[in-house]
Amino acid sequence: MFLAQLEAFTEVARLASVSRAAEALHLTQPALTARLQTLEADLGIDLFVRSRRGMALTDAGRVLLPYAQRAIGQMLDGRKAVEQLRTGKVGELLIGAAPAVSTYLLPGLLKSFRSTHPHVRIGVRTGHTEEVLEMVLRHEVDLGVGRPVRHPDAALIPVFDDELILVAAAEHPFARRGQVRVRELADDRLILFDRASSYYELTSSLVRQAGVVPESVIELDNVEAAKKMVLAGLGVALLPRMALDAELRSRSLRQVRLVGAAAIRRPIVAIRRRDAGPPMGPVAGFLAALERVG
Repeated sequence: MFLAQLEAFTEVARLASVSRAAEALHLTQPALTARLQTLEADLGIDLFVRSRRGMALTDAGRVLLPYAQRAIGQMLDGRKAVEQLRTGKVGELLIGAAPAVSTYLLPGLLKSFRSTHPHVRIGVRTGHTEEVLEMVLRHEVDLGVGRPVRHPDAALIPVFDDELILVAAAEHPFARRGQVRVRELADDRLILFDRASSYYELTSSLVRQAGVVPESVIELDNVEAAKKMVLAGLGVALLPRMALDAELRSRSLRQVRLVGAAAIRRPIVAIRRRDAGPPMGPVAGFLAALERVG
């Protein structure tokens, strides 16, 4: 309300007329006069006197005018800044991401996001999904991206389903055949990666349920190392499809269908605090970009 009083004061000072100021502000003259009277009552001093030229500022009015103009200008700047934040034009976006997501999904996604949000500052922190969840809950990031981990204070937003697929080097017998049964994995070297990831557990569960004991196992700590081992012909691996775009396109790695086994899918979700409120600004823009991935 105080801002409305200052707007009435500065407009009367600019136009030297209550009637013209009321018209400019789309107010009735009584409404504008009431605002001026309230302001003068709050300050305990007259701000205008009537003269032959209209409304003239008193000494007190002349002292107040530049402060009123600055206050209105700052409020307009504040409104503009809030609107830019609401629409995602400015601000900061902090993302927590699981390792595979940060390596294979985020680079292309953030490149697209930056093309439409060039003035948003972006930060990324990585960790396994349990760690990403903690980042979200501790307000260290605006949202996380990883597999679904349930928590009463976390909201999970489905993004897409990644799939684990069996791959082999182009010259591998499995690749030439194009399909194998799960039990045939016992005749080859199985390459596993990252014991702390859900991918490791999904692969281990598949071979355990099939009663398969591979000829030997190579355990690595990341997907890229596992891919290089497969490319070198040192074994086969179940790897996330999102990590294999380039190799499958170049056909340096070949997908091998597992006969008699259900597709192994792992949901990828965005994670936000339940009390975060409706997404706005950069967060809303990033979630929209994630939806397009799905």
